[in-house]
Amino acid sequence: MARVKGAMMTRKRRNKVLKLAKGYWGAKSKHFKMANEQVMKSLKYAYTGRRLKKRDFRSLWITRISAACKMNGMNYSTFMNGLKKAGVEINRKMLSELAVNDKAAFTQLTELAKSKLA
Repeated sequence: MARVKGAMMTRKRRNKVLKLAKGYWGAKSKHFKMANEQVMKSLKYAYTGRRLKKRDFRSLWITRISAACKMNGMNYSTFMNGLKKAGVEINRKMLSELAVNDKAAFTQLTELAKSKLA
């Protein structure tokens, strides 16, 4: 049986890692071992970051909605409770867009929420 030599696939794998490490500082972009460690860590950070991004955006939307509610004499939690009782199903992303770009529509929503709570 012939002996299998893995030089081509090993080189391919190493080049793939070194390509991902392009732009890293010092030996982290040149030496395979250091590059591999850094690429694995970078991929882990990227995975975590994709999940944190969702959390960060949700908190941004809530902050914007809360600020717009305060301008209309309500706080965030009573506003959301009023919308729920009114049967309005708009997500926080769209509510924050309304709060920033269409203040008149957001004011109407706060009035609706107030009327359902009273």
